[in-house]
Amino acid sequence: MSGVLANPLAARDHARSMAGTVVEAMPVLPPVADDLPAGVPASDLVWEETIAAGGYATRRLSRGSRLRLIDLKGDACASLLVFNAEQPTERLNVADTVKVQWNAYLGEGKLLLSDMGRVLMSILADDAGTHDTFCGVSNAATNAAKYGNGANSGPFPNGRDRFLLGVAKHGLQRRDVHPCVNLFKGARIEDDGTITPQVGPFEPGRSVVLRAEMEVIVVIANCPHVLDPRAAWTVTPLRATAWRGPVTPPDDAIRNATPEGLRAFQNVDDYFRR
Repeated sequence: MSGVLANPLAARDHARSMAGTVVEAMPVLPPVADDLPAGVPASDLVWEETIAAGGYATRRLSRGSRLRLIDLKGDACASLLVFNAEQPTERLNVADTVKVQWNAYLGEGKLLLSDMGRVLMSILADDAGTHDTFCGVSNAATNAAKYGNGANSGPFPNGRDRFLLGVAKHGLQRRDVHPCVNLFKGARIEDDGTITPQVGPFEPGRSVVLRAEMEVIVVIANCPHVLDPRAAWTVTPLRATAWRGPVTPPDDAIRNATPEGLRAFQNVDDYFRR
């Protein structure tokens, strides 16, 4: 390999020889998926990527897009940030997501609300049932204390630093990494206030489908849950698939499920009434 690096032409030839190489975790370009829902044409597919254990991914999605996340092997943790793509100072507010819906446990029909009282994304389908709005993500210090080197370049990367890489691709900075939700790994609050993590491992193939109610940027980190009690750094790949879809209609069941949710959707309507 040293000879290759010393010779630019050899380095070029080596790089070109890697074309077509497929690994377990990578984006598919152009996106191809053979399991889109009925009625979704392949031409509407906009994103297909497997996110490695310890990896991250980010994408801008148009209003109406559907994002499906699949826990391929039963031990993924999809930590999620969401921004208004047109004005990223508006972003997911986990506290309001919980407070406005009178419920801290996400699932089908629940909303991800912004700090401006608007719906960023809604959950169309969920067969996982274990999600977390309480704990946030790991950081370099928590991973170093538990596993060893938790830096981005180390063997045990942490969720916050992966978020930093993801937001940077959109011109955002450390101050823009806000509290997240964790999908596929849950946390329950007991009567005495104790937090009980629900980290599995679970059955492979559980999925969540979200709908973008605004133009959004999503950033996903796939690192072990910060309260995972296992001594070993443990996480498995996560699959992300997104396709175009219609904007939520006025008679949508999720939109009209609660007075609070309807007001959040009306705030979205008002935003786009420009």
